[in-house]
Amino acid sequence: MAISAQKEGNSASDKPVQDRLLDAAEQLFSEHGFEGTSVRDIAAVAGCNIAAVNYYFGGKDKLYTEVWRRHLLQMRDARLQAIEQVMFESGGKPSLEDLLRSFANAFVGSFRDESRSRRFMNLMAREMIDQRVSVNLFVDEVVKPTMGAVRGALLRACPGLEESRIPLLIVFLVGQLMHVVHIKAMFDQTEMAEMPAFDLNEAVDDVVKFSAAGIRAYAEGETE
Repeated sequence: MAISAQKEGNSASDKPVQDRLLDAAEQLFSEHGFEGTSVRDIAAVAGCNIAAVNYYFGGKDKLYTEVWRRHLLQMRDARLQAIEQVMFESGGKPSLEDLLRSFANAFVGSFRDESRSRRFMNLMAREMIDQRVSVNLFVDEVVKPTMGAVRGALLRACPGLEESRIPLLIVFLVGQLMHVVHIKAMFDQTEMAEMPAFDLNEAVDDVVKFSAAGIRAYAEGETE
């Protein structure tokens, strides 16, 4: 945004106005949806003047997009940092398991804050029903940079892997992790005593083992 962060003079909060608006909008959009949330509601929760939404974001639509952008950039940066770290620590030659575990932990790490995770899950569910964010935002900000980093790292960790297979393998890995996150959220919200305990760390370990075995099978031609 072109406008620099400023403080609202009559607010008790130390957060910049933009952050307060984003926090309030995220909460309300996740609870009531885009149509069910007014600019007045957002401003009231943020402790700002109604005009601040237009001043800082140019309207409710753009504020909604920025709520998503904030989540997406945090997720992207965590995943890229995890890949960079495991590559550095391994001297550029990580084991397949170490690489996948590092990526998987960064992926699920975004969902370990239960209250924020619940809001984001609600946002995702609402967005799937009533799409308002351009697919290009997700592709350009998250998919392309993450795919590029994972592709390069996978070729180092598993040299025999055919490069054309990698995008689909990444999709499979992400699909497993996303499902694990959804299942954990479901288990956490149920009060049924017969439901088993769900250990996220154990689930991630199993996803890593399963994915590593599958990737090696592709690399060794065992799927032919």
